[in-house]
Amino acid sequence: MKGKKIIVGVTGGIAAYKTATLVREIVKRGGEVRVVMTEMAKQFITPLTMATLSKNPIAVDFFDPENGQWNSHVSLGVWADAMIIAPATANTLGKMANGIADNLLLTTYLSARCPVFVAPSMDLDMFAHPTTQDNLRQLAERGVHIIEPAEGELASGLVGKGRMAEPEAIADAVDDFLSSEESLLRGRRVMVTAGPTYERIDPVRFIGNYSSGKMGYAIAEELAKRGALVELVSGPVKITAKHKNINVIKVESAAEMFAACRQTFAKCDGAIMAAAVADFAPAECAASKIKRKGEMTLQLRPTADIAAEVGKQKTDSQFFAGFALETDNEEQNAHDKMMRKGFDFIVLNSLNDKGAGFMTDTNKITILESNGAKTEYDLKPKTEVAADIADVVERYIALKTSKK
Repeated sequence: MKGKKIIVGVTGGIAAYKTATLVREIVKRGGEVRVVMTEMAKQFITPLTMATLSKNPIAVDFFDPENGQWNSHVSLGVWADAMIIAPATANTLGKMANGIADNLLLTTYLSARCPVFVAPSMDLDMFAHPTTQDNLRQLAERGVHIIEPAEGELASGLVGKGRMAEPEAIADAVDDFLSSEESLLRGRRVMVTAGPTYERIDPVRFIGNYSSGKMGYAIAEELAKRGALVELVSGPVKITAKHKNINVIKVESAAEMFAACRQTFAKCDGAIMAAAVADFAPAECAASKIKRKGEMTLQLRPTADIAAEVGKQKTDSQFFAGFALETDNEEQNAHDKMMRKGFDFIVLNSLNDKGAGFMTDTNKITILESNGAKTEYDLKPKTEVAADIADVVERYIALKTSKK
């Protein structure tokens, strides 16, 4: 939201107290906020509170009765990059759907040239009422973005759907939209692999590794936030993808991941191979649990080299990237892997770096590119590492697009 101009509209609902946190969150993210309140909203939260948090005067009336200063709804509508109405009561939603403009907030909505978001807040029966649902459908058809309310205990004491979404979730929704609008990844389909693979020895044992999938999932979330449609081919992990733009394809073994990648990559604009795929699998998987009988020899066979095989499918219009986790001779090994697999760039991380690698929330990477470029990054949270990688992906998307 950095540098974005945001109108926050506040209507007369009990959830208006949450809007103070929403305004603070937008300001914290670098946005500039102008708050427009209805008369009824002032009964739930004071204009002074909102003015203090937004660092701007609050607009309630069309003009100031003391000095005649005009609050132009047209100017506000042209000024903003986005408008958020939170809470959005049933009354305000009905007026928006029917073009009623009897207060400054509604005239500002009708004048807005920017994307508009509403976060409904009301009792469960009001929200479920056919009239409210019809109004929401009409607004959605006209391009208004509906941020669905949550379920839980309501001010009435009843329990159900109608609680306004949490301020952070509202800010995330608007932030994601604004980020994706400007991103070259918007509408692009990208395949990401994540997590380990498990190669079964018998029904209860397997060969695997320590990969948590955190890096791959962070990349998928960042790409989705920027508007990409992500096909996430995931080994067994304890993470849930959150963004609606992520389609998770669950696999267990290297063979299953290989089959999923071959089928998926052809319809994508590129891929990031972040999974830690097992290099070997048992030659045979026992049908029942192997009993302990002393020493045992396990015969292994190599698994398919997924990146190398998928790389053979790559066209000139697709980007292709991978990961290298190394312990020695790191850059040379990563460079050799990049050239061997046909990657446009490779993300190198080392187990010798504290805080990097498996099962951590941080990573320290170096990105090597096939054109000889090299960029080193400091240790940082994997979410921020994912943003660095997404920046490189955007650059390659631009490059591949220019060659079409």
